[in-house]
Amino acid sequence: MRKFEKISLNQFIKDTGLTEKEYNEYKLPQRSTKHSAGYDFEALTDFTLNPNEIKLIPTGIKAEMNDNEVLMIYIRSSLGFKFNIRMCNQTGIIDKDYYNNIDNEGHIFVKIQNEGDKPKQFKQGENIVQGIFLNYLTVDDEKEINKERSGGFGSTNEQ
Repeated sequence: MRKFEKISLNQFIKDTGLTEKEYNEYKLPQRSTKHSAGYDFEALTDFTLNPNEIKLIPTGIKAEMNDNEVLMIYIRSSLGFKFNIRMCNQTGIIDKDYYNNIDNEGHIFVKIQNEGDKPKQFKQGENIVQGIFLNYLTVDDEKEINKERSGGFGSTNEQ
């Protein structure tokens, strides 16, 4: 099954400091047009991103997907072209096993930076990033992997 869900209310309050009112107001990512590849993620609140500033932005969203699928997160094209806003890691990679992890339920965060020379104001509900589900392949002679994710950010690199 491939779908977006809201994180739980408790996780939302813990991660964002916002209230049940804001939790009930935001929407799941959706495509803007019939042939859009990307699902738009929106700002949970109003905020300003000043020149050279970096912010970690919670989305309140988690994604369930099928085996051999990945969710790729990209900045919206217009933010890059018009305002020189970038994601700090350029492309977010959301693995299938990030969903419902023990650290943060699979809450998707994005870290963005204003590389322009003017502040950019974001309004609640404004689209910031887009997510695209893709199939991926693995090598035929790969050794069996038994390790499973044990947490959230960076947990697949822990020894």
